[in-house]
Amino acid sequence: MTVKELQLKATEIRTSIIEMLLEAGSGHSAGPLGMADIFTALYFEVMNIDPNKPDWADRDRLVLSCGHICPVLYATLAYRGYFPRSELMTLRRYGTRLHGHPHNLALPGIETSSGPLAQGLSQAVGMALAAKMDDKKWRTYSVLSDGEHNEGQLWEAIMFAGKNKLNNLTAIVDRNNIQIDGFTEDVMPLEPLPDKYRSFGWYVLEIDGHNFNEIIAALRHARAVFEKPTVIIAHTVPGKGVDFMENDYRWHGKPPKADEAKIALRELRTLRGKIIGEHE
Repeated sequence: MTVKELQLKATEIRTSIIEMLLEAGSGHSAGPLGMADIFTALYFEVMNIDPNKPDWADRDRLVLSCGHICPVLYATLAYRGYFPRSELMTLRRYGTRLHGHPHNLALPGIETSSGPLAQGLSQAVGMALAAKMDDKKWRTYSVLSDGEHNEGQLWEAIMFAGKNKLNNLTAIVDRNNIQIDGFTEDVMPLEPLPDKYRSFGWYVLEIDGHNFNEIIAALRHARAVFEKPTVIIAHTVPGKGVDFMENDYRWHGKPPKADEAKIALRELRTLRGKIIGEHE
């Protein structure tokens, strides 16, 4: 896909996220909106997958560690063809397949169940190690929040991956600088985050998480790193695309109300028009 096509797809995904959250009346806004570009690049440009064969043995795997941002995963999977887009409006309803945190037996394309933070990288490490033991060529990607780096289990997984040189593993950190209680550097400072990963034997890339050229280049670069796992620290804007949500940690864990969703959807329509206009 072209950059314009990817930008438009990400805007459609953001629009669906707002609509889903409004319909559900609960859920997280800031993280899903901020990661829409990363997920669009992964599923529409980078990952080796087949929506018609979600259990294909040689597919790339994506483990969502920060399960609370699942609206962006659900919306991306639906637009990629894993299940009907109409089902997105059932988010968090009783009996839905779109749980508040992903359940791997509920929907095609969901690799692991998630909820408790910091466990996803451990799961991804296990997958990557199994692939190396079986001499398989598929890759494992793990999406992490910056806030979950407060938890010790994540650092155990980071150490294990570095020690075992899991070069078939790419971690992507959503470095949006917020968590539910405030800004990460106020709650529990993480910097110098790149140096911490390097000290545990990882190859580190830092990117603008909204620049498709940088996103795709970094994900492809990671494939060429043969001696260690790679972490991509993606600097993102929480609530990206909706002005009143951007960089406001209070939107970490709440959905928009009807009047707020109306404004958000109008802004996203305007953004879509700008993308089309800029490329004409």
